[in-house]
Amino acid sequence: MSTLNATKIFKPALGLKNAHLQTLYSAFFRKSASLEMEIEPFELSDGDFLDCYWYDKPKNFESTKPIVILFHGLEGSYKSPYIEGIMKSLNADNYSCVLMHFRSCSGRDNRLARCYHSGDTKDAKEWIASLEQSFPNSPLFAIGYSLGGNMLLKLLGEGTTALRGAIAVSAPLLLDVCANKMNKGFSKIYQFHLMKHLKKSLLRKYNQHDMHTLIGVDSNGVKKMKTFWEFDNTYTGPIHGFYSAQNYYEKSSAKQYLHSITTPTLIIHALDDPFMTPQILPEADEISSKVQLEVYPNGGHVGFISGNIFKPKYWLEERIIEYLKLYNPK
Repeated sequence: MSTLNATKIFKPALGLKNAHLQTLYSAFFRKSASLEMEIEPFELSDGDFLDCYWYDKPKNFESTKPIVILFHGLEGSYKSPYIEGIMKSLNADNYSCVLMHFRSCSGRDNRLARCYHSGDTKDAKEWIASLEQSFPNSPLFAIGYSLGGNMLLKLLGEGTTALRGAIAVSAPLLLDVCANKMNKGFSKIYQFHLMKHLKKSLLRKYNQHDMHTLIGVDSNGVKKMKTFWEFDNTYTGPIHGFYSAQNYYEKSSAKQYLHSITTPTLIIHALDDPFMTPQILPEADEISSKVQLEVYPNGGHVGFISGNIFKPKYWLEERIIEYLKLYNPK
């Protein structure tokens, strides 16, 4: 575990050391922050759109207030507890923040037959470029969770220089390894839950597009899918220009991009993450000098809850704020 610059070392909450409790606690027990957000629809160059949700958007072009761009996980949204939590924490520390929803994740279906995937950096690049133009004096940071973390790390490795700093949490750095893990043991429960949402979104596309012709499977075939491998072999891969799920996983996994990152970047990971195995972690020679890797024994998937079961502390938000301050001194 790297502890460089980290004063807030994670210790799991008493009664919440179990990986699944760490992963699920916020979803079931964390109260909604009920934040009032400003919605900015953003038109993409291919004719589709994104819904970007602001919390405390900068007032004007001259603003120097730092902006943190958030990228959620698979089928996440502005309603995700980790998004509400970090928005509230960032606002309290005088950051503006904006969640870039991936296509269809805000509650509005996107226009095209395609959607989003773990390695799709083009939409994020367009959104970041628009922020540079709209707020040229505001330093930009980014935080990606799970799928959004993988996408962010790949984006950084491709050469994006607009960001002053970045953080990736629980990123699935080897997608095929993670897809296999999700099809074993208790992790199948997470896969079942996520697949239910993915299939529901895909089935709605059958009302707007000739999906049977596009991907060669009718709606009944979609309903029968049980694994990420099936879904990505049939839909995600082909509709986004990949030969197969394996080809999509190989091209989109962020691990191979870590050595090229030039932006100061923190990766936070738990060894007990039920969405993946330690096999996804990079060796020292696979990351650039700008990447700080912190690996903790416990924390689950986007969990990292300390304190105790009756008074939980969301350590992840504290650690993120601490890291951002290194590159945004007040």
